[in-house]
Amino acid sequence: MTHEKDSLIVFDTTLRDGEQSPGVTLNENEKVEIALQLSRLGVDICEAGFPIASPGDFAAVKRIAQEVGPLIEGRKTGKPMRICALARAVPADIERAYEAIKYAPSNRIHTFLATSDIHLQYKLKITREECIARATAAVKYAKSLGCEDVEFSPEDAGRSDRDFLCTILGAVIEAGATTLNIPDTVGYNTPEEFGSLMRHLIANTPGSDKAIWSTHCHNDLGLATANTLSGVLNGARQVEVAVNGIGERAGNTSLEEVVMAIHTHPDYFPVRHNVDTYQIYPTSQLVTKRTGMVIQPNKAIVGSNAFAHESGIHQDGVLKNKLTYEIIQPEVIGLPPPALFLGKHSGRNAFKTRIEELLGSVVYAHHFHEKPALLNSLFGKFKSLADTKKNGVSDDDILALLDDELHIRASGEQVYQLKSLHVMSGSGVSATATVTIIDTTREPAVTSPIIGSPRSEQAGQENQVAGLELSDAAVGHGPVHAVFSAINRVIGCHNVLAAYEVKAVTEGSDSLGKVVVRIHEGPDSSQGQIPKLIPRFEEIDSATYQGQGIDEDILVASAKAYINAINRMKSAKERQSKLEPVQRGEIEVIGGVVPSVPESRNVDV
Repeated sequence: MTHEKDSLIVFDTTLRDGEQSPGVTLNENEKVEIALQLSRLGVDICEAGFPIASPGDFAAVKRIAQEVGPLIEGRKTGKPMRICALARAVPADIERAYEAIKYAPSNRIHTFLATSDIHLQYKLKITREECIARATAAVKYAKSLGCEDVEFSPEDAGRSDRDFLCTILGAVIEAGATTLNIPDTVGYNTPEEFGSLMRHLIANTPGSDKAIWSTHCHNDLGLATANTLSGVLNGARQVEVAVNGIGERAGNTSLEEVVMAIHTHPDYFPVRHNVDTYQIYPTSQLVTKRTGMVIQPNKAIVGSNAFAHESGIHQDGVLKNKLTYEIIQPEVIGLPPPALFLGKHSGRNAFKTRIEELLGSVVYAHHFHEKPALLNSLFGKFKSLADTKKNGVSDDDILALLDDELHIRASGEQVYQLKSLHVMSGSGVSATATVTIIDTTREPAVTSPIIGSPRSEQAGQENQVAGLELSDAAVGHGPVHAVFSAINRVIGCHNVLAAYEVKAVTEGSDSLGKVVVRIHEGPDSSQGQIPKLIPRFEEIDSATYQGQGIDEDILVASAKAYINAINRMKSAKERQSKLEPVQRGEIEVIGGVVPSVPESRNVDV
């Protein structure tokens, strides 16, 4: 006799905890785009952000609730994804969170408060009794606003006293909490310890059967997935995860690892999930492209080496029967089949057909159908690339061109665009770069082609840009330094280079090059100087902005990426200036006072 398995609730925190990864800054459009894909993926709950942290966070969560919250397309359950917002155990936070998520048909408030003695004594400076009073008051207030689904997390539960945890969790259940999330905040526990903790809490907390128990594990010791699965085996029925395992410090539990572990062991785990596994790889790729966080090649499930075999014995076995060395079929996670190649003689119809085939399995199909003019622009860029590649243009090349175009459009208004670049460099000589940039906001308006515009007449005039041409030159210690310094001089900006990465899109020396940069504002004294490099993101206090560029020439790609980051910075500042200013101060809570707005949006839950 078989028993019906419990449904495992997949709670995705990519947009909240995942965005706390050092150097990651997503704008509103990118957050909505990722939320849309999470809905297609089939996650049950999306933690969309921390609304009290900033007006921008609030706006993004509200928009996700409005635009993504009602969607049911492609979801196995036939129900919309629940939209969740994080809040401290502070009435103002909770009210702000509800104002953002109330537009979603299915919503949740996630409130938290530290419970370990070290946090109570040194951070919160309150007693255990005051901690219980503050936690229960927070849950009751959330319920009073009309939010029926309230989650409570005892921060640093992994190092908290077990008896005290049972007491405070029983109190919040009585106050109305519907989900109890047990975070291993600093990634301290082993699987045996965490499983034992989960089992103990469920067995000894008053009213434990009235709530759903959840895991939230960090990967500081590389045990996040193992701890999460141990929690599931010991009674947890919700897992808090992030795509690609991104998050604070060493990251969160990886969504794809937990889902595929359960998928490949259907007889071992007592739960079933509602995730569409065929959307895992496309989702992973979207997140890495938008965050700029590169996936390590040997990353389980979604790394580039996950299905690669070099050993002769392994290759022989796989050729005879894939099951000899592959426990997961690549197509099950949505990994595309081997690339097909188009050449410079391929026509528009062949290109259009291949694009349509590719769009059947990638996350931005809706973008293409909503913007038919994209075909003209992409076809021209494809023809230009095909002229330079001896072995033809692969699917990866086409997707890279499409993603680059959509990334630029999602970045906001492109105030500055690269028209031309000339670089002189060599061994034993200083590098010199001359750049011409078009400022689209200034007169006189002169229509000019930009770098990367199609040479094909069939592409039309989409890449003709009107604006004032600005030119300058600079010397650097190398060609990239010279290019970035020249851009600084042209635009008159004060930027610090936080990171620079270059990667080939495909194999071969004629591959497209993809460059990702991260910058933040520097002191005024840096105007016109070579951008300074800060090696550690932890040292950066100001907002960091990512830019990316793709081109056959990595110096051109570098210039595009740097200008893209500047445009994103400018667009973010303009949006911020239109938002209601934050009123900072202190507010009274049980046991003391707290800042009205968190000093940092990074929360270790």
